[in-house]
Amino acid sequence: MTYVIALPCVDLMDKACVDECPIDCIYEGDRMLYIQPDECTECGACEPVCPVEAIYYEDDLPAEFSVFTAVNAEFFATVGSPSSAVRP
Repeated sequence: MTYVIALPCVDLMDKACVDECPIDCIYEGDRMLYIQPDECTECGACEPVCPVEAIYYEDDLPAEFSVFTAVNAEFFATVGSPSSAVRP
């Protein structure tokens, strides 16, 4: 399991979570941020600093955001993982 960034982040990308992540596993896409699931240590540091509550532990992801687990995986399948992804 890992944390997932969902719909509230789209077109916002506040990046407070990036600053708080101790292992730098949050990457920037065109319209939102993504958590690299193979790098995430599930520390949870990112979740409370998100101003729009877009970050959820995968098991706690609301049903209306469940598609974002696949969106997150698809992002890393497209850009590569981990070092080839674009850092914010």
